[in-house]
Amino acid sequence: MREIFLRNEDGNQVSIEVDLNAYAYSNKYGWLLSVFIKFDALDESAEGFEEFLDVKESLIITLEHEDKAKYVGSRVVDGWSELYFYAADSKGLDAAVANMLKPAHYIYESNVVRDTKWDFHYKNLAPNDLELCHIESEKIIFLLKEEGDNLEIPRAVEHYVSFTTPTQKNKFLNSLSLEGFSFKDEISSDEFENGIALVKTHAVTTEEVRKVVNELFEAIKKEQGYYEGWSTLLAQEENV
Repeated sequence: MREIFLRNEDGNQVSIEVDLNAYAYSNKYGWLLSVFIKFDALDESAEGFEEFLDVKESLIITLEHEDKAKYVGSRVVDGWSELYFYAADSKGLDAAVANMLKPAHYIYESNVVRDTKWDFHYKNLAPNDLELCHIESEKIIFLLKEEGDNLEIPRAVEHYVSFTTPTQKNKFLNSLSLEGFSFKDEISSDEFENGIALVKTHAVTTEEVRKVVNELFEAIKKEQGYYEGWSTLLAQEENV
């Protein structure tokens, strides 16, 4: 399952695509293949954009043929599209890349190194806990857009958090001082215990949601808590 998220690296915003299920293959593949292609895959209006996507998918299919390699993700940095694969061995990988990219006349580089512990994947591709929250937020925002919702309209948004112990939960509630947040209810489910629902009125644009989640996430982590996501109604439904 591929997911796309943004990461800030040294003041630069990097777009990352990652297969969240990739680590299931880590015991099988110990060679990291890096392919750098001179093409800005963030610019959908760029000449040759659709062609690049076709070449990218063809390269993935070719390298994954007969279970020789696994595409684990990509990054778009400074006009370069970086594609990453883990393979069972290093034989024939550079040649396979050349057979796909040279006829398409791309400027590219490829490199194969041993990485049995998947260090590169962990450090440069895998999302951290906060980035996972933002990935889930984008799924909700996409569904709201599909319903024709005006994301700019502020509405009551429930944010869910949980803690390992009741003491941690109570300590967090007693010190709750985040502007605009109010306690709504205690919650418990099979997925987590010692949970609470907080409410804040705000817009649900990507920018606003990221700002709110970042603030709440930081406060929760101080009490060793976990952010469990958020939910809301369509703006027109809330106003009925």
